[in-house]
Amino acid sequence: MRKKQPEYHSYYENNQRHMSCMVCGSYERVDEKTTSVKCSKCVQTLTGPLEQTVSYKPTGRPAGWHWMKEFVDKDGNVFHKGKEVPKLKGTLPSTKITPRKKTKRRTKQQMLIARHKEKKAELKKVAHKQKKNKVI
Repeated sequence: MRKKQPEYHSYYENNQRHMSCMVCGSYERVDEKTTSVKCSKCVQTLTGPLEQTVSYKPTGRPAGWHWMKEFVDKDGNVFHKGKEVPKLKGTLPSTKITPRKKTKRRTKQQMLIARHKEKKAELKKVAHKQKKNKVI
């Protein structure tokens, strides 16, 4: 004779069945045929937390190296537009990368001063043209 599984407490709300967890008693939404349930917290305590793997591993190559026509890394590997060319390994010197110049953000005062200088220069040009037109 088959053992009868114990029925855990359940209730219906908005035509959806909720059943209590076997271990801690918290309620989870379940299907109609479900006889018992364990909540995610109890499963995690039994199995332990998931180990997350790091998806990004730096290669030591600069950003955008695969877009360059030709790139040679420190080991001497040669790449043409991101594709490795094993025949040329070690034949070329490694590519020297110069870091991009970072522009500093100007303060509001510096922007106002620059705008004032531009206006002054424009006014000088206009005044010079008017002076030239009067002479003729």
